[in-house]
Amino acid sequence: MTDSLPVSTHLTGLRPTTPKPDIRVAAERLEASFLAEMLKSAGVGEQENSMSGSIGESQFASFHREALAREMVARGGIGLADRFEASLRGITNE
Repeated sequence: MTDSLPVSTHLTGLRPTTPKPDIRVAAERLEASFLAEMLKSAGVGEQENSMSGSIGESQFASFHREALAREMVARGGIGLADRFEASLRGITNE
């Protein structure tokens, strides 16, 4: 190897230090997590048929709910990200 990065860092493509996420990004992630849990409670992604019930199905259903939640936030969400951001900025005095 010609560079000075450790092998594990070189193979994964990660930088030794990653920048701290922006407060807005963190707020949107919180809103997406909340929405994913609400979609789960509403039964989104669950199937009721003779082929349902496997462990893999529940995993893929959670991926689907998380993708839906992220897309909802990207399109404006329900306004929680704004509240979370304001609260986080108040805590960090930014």
